[in-house]
Amino acid sequence: MSEKSDGSDLCDTSEDTGGGSAVDQVVAQIRQLIDTDGLTVGDKLPTERELCSRFAISRNTVREAMRMLKAYGIVDVRPKVGATLIDQRINRAFDIFSFNVGEMSRRTFSDIQGFRELIETGTALAIFDAVTKDDLAELRALNRQMVQARSIVEASEFDFQFHIKLISLTGNQSILDIYGIMKPVILRIMQHGKTRRIIEGETYMEHDAILEAVAASDHLAFQYLTRTHLRKGLATFPEPPSGPEGKAEAP
Repeated sequence: MSEKSDGSDLCDTSEDTGGGSAVDQVVAQIRQLIDTDGLTVGDKLPTERELCSRFAISRNTVREAMRMLKAYGIVDVRPKVGATLIDQRINRAFDIFSFNVGEMSRRTFSDIQGFRELIETGTALAIFDAVTKDDLAELRALNRQMVQARSIVEASEFDFQFHIKLISLTGNQSILDIYGIMKPVILRIMQHGKTRRIIEGETYMEHDAILEAVAASDHLAFQYLTRTHLRKGLATFPEPPSGPEGKAEAP
């Protein structure tokens, strides 16, 4: 008399259909399971065997799906413990983004500062609506602290905090999260080609002019001054070499 199957055979013998798409489908099913069951950080997912049985898939597919979820920073998989929900998505994004932080180039500068320009000039009206006298006083204090910093590295931290304070006035947490991810490369840009003379002169005065535009709710002046400020450091990078037809390559 044959024994009743407990579903484990399916895990060992069934084949994946659809290759990578099968893994993507399982990832989507597991994420739906998390939502449906109301699982939160610290909760354990069903075992590998249970997932095989529940979704009628092979063990290999489950393992690949778990590797993908681990890469996303959603689960932590440990031997004899299983898969536990975590939330390291911001850290994973940071790891991916900062991989080439050391490779500072004209293109990196243009890409990052271009992104910042879109954000910081585009939030002008929200900043004008929210700013208070206390906010302006705090921003001016950060600008002074930047000048008084003992090193270029310390000055760049105050420079970064100045811009963070400005965009924080929008009340948009997503923007702040993105800037948090971008911080290492933004700091590198802020330090590139900087001297104490530049910080005490150009950078300080540019910040001060931006604050005057904020205080006056002068939209055009704010956009122009912010754009000019963010683009200023491009001159510290060498011009790209000309292409075969004499045209300069993209920065």
